[in-house]
Amino acid sequence: MRELTLYGRDGCHLCEDMLAALQPWVESGRLQVRWVEVDRDPELRTRYGLRVPVLCLGAREICHYHLDPVALEAALTD
Repeated sequence: MRELTLYGRDGCHLCEDMLAALQPWVESGRLQVRWVEVDRDPELRTRYGLRVPVLCLGAREICHYHLDPVALEAALTD
């Protein structure tokens, strides 16, 4: 099982949408999602600003704003 990190902020509808879109992969046992609130860390707030949500596998950015299933599958098979 791979662990992905979803950087976002509380109350962000795009963040909630991406988390919901990831549920089929989570429910299948293919990945876990770790939520990181960017506003709790000044460095992350500066790095991502308004460009959230951002889905990452390690240091590799997979997609932002909306889930890209093709990019996600590619990251999971690498």
